[in-house]
Amino acid sequence: MRAMPDRWKPNVTVAAIIERDGRFLLVEEDTADGVRYNTPAGHLDPAESPIAACVREVDEETAHDFVPTALVGIYLNRFVRTRTGSDITYLRFAFTGELGDFRPGQPLDDGILRTVWMTLDELKACAAQHRSPLVMQSIEDYLAGRRYPLELIHTDPSVMQAPQPH
Repeated sequence: MRAMPDRWKPNVTVAAIIERDGRFLLVEEDTADGVRYNTPAGHLDPAESPIAACVREVDEETAHDFVPTALVGIYLNRFVRTRTGSDITYLRFAFTGELGDFRPGQPLDDGILRTVWMTLDELKACAAQHRSPLVMQSIEDYLAGRRYPLELIHTDPSVMQAPQPH
């Protein structure tokens, strides 16, 4: 019997593009590559839909409620860490929606230094400090009016069930 090669599996992430009065909500985070700016974003957890993951990540990173209203885009990005040389590919679902209540006493996720609101010009000026090129790409897609119905993303109920023995 021939051994199966390891399958390539990209890391699935979600991100929120949140705009208010011409400014975008970002997080300043301490990463393995230094301090970087990112849209509120993170990894999809087991037993979680991409939409639920986005709501959770915004909460954990900004202490705000968030209600996704549209998909802005789905992005594929390859990233090599400058310090470790790790080669990672990300598949990112970027959403936009309504920012809700803020909980000032809630601690932010590990590594998140603070939240910041930036204009497009400020974002462009600090592009070298973005966590990924997808930060600017997804914001530009948002500004271009790209909005797709959330119904494009279907999460089968089996995702929410405990794994069954084979």
